[in-house]
Amino acid sequence: MVTLSREDIVRLCERVEGAQTRAYAIPKLTDEYPNMTMADGYAIQTELRRRFIEQGHALIGWKAGLTSRAKMQQMGVEVPSIGFLTDRMARPESSSITVSDLVHPRVECEVAFVTKADLSGPGCTAEQVLAATDYVLPAIEIIDSRFSGFKFDLESVVADNGSSARFVSGGRARYPDELDLRTLGVVLEKNGEIVEMGAAAEVLGHPAEAVAMLVNILHDLGETLPAGSFVMSGGITAAVAVQPGDHINARFQELGSISIRFEQ
Repeated sequence: MVTLSREDIVRLCERVEGAQTRAYAIPKLTDEYPNMTMADGYAIQTELRRRFIEQGHALIGWKAGLTSRAKMQQMGVEVPSIGFLTDRMARPESSSITVSDLVHPRVECEVAFVTKADLSGPGCTAEQVLAATDYVLPAIEIIDSRFSGFKFDLESVVADNGSSARFVSGGRARYPDELDLRTLGVVLEKNGEIVEMGAAAEVLGHPAEAVAMLVNILHDLGETLPAGSFVMSGGITAAVAVQPGDHINARFQELGSISIRFEQ
């Protein structure tokens, strides 16, 4: 249930927008509003999305966060969170990401879905997601918590659009029925050293399950997932901190690899 007033939602949205666009840290929102609910967090995120679209950003898709069972247990939640993706967050493969535009940058590997049919809740299933998927491809998400001292809670993270910052997709697009997405392996290298390994089953047992949950959360927000959406299904690996000079390479079984560099 939304407990914040419209004035509070707008004020907190402005706080989050300032931190995102000017790259500075803010205290977590629940410091001031300890009774803030998840619905309040999504109300702030929705206001942020409205503002960005008003400013000329194009909504191109969504992302799921907190999609590993361990992470959900750690945060005390039963469903993942979601955030929106705009065209201005996208970066080309092999590009340089400017770190000074970010507060606490980290990278994680994900499987991205591109849809060919509309999806809606409630009750959306992984099977429906796979049937509505045009192709899947590998992605690296650059997440950025804007909260001071890297202290945050789920309500504040949702308001901050799930720490969304940048993303890079590339590699080799494949039809989902050509792959066993559950066992798909990924290796994340930082400066030539392997720092994380995992299989896509880390994401709710199957990445399509995460997309189905995302569609059902969208339903709760009065939204659907249109055909042509780009959806990141959540981190397969733990998020790895990066700094200027770092080179990241993510190698996905069957889907090729993606490289990015970080500069000041």
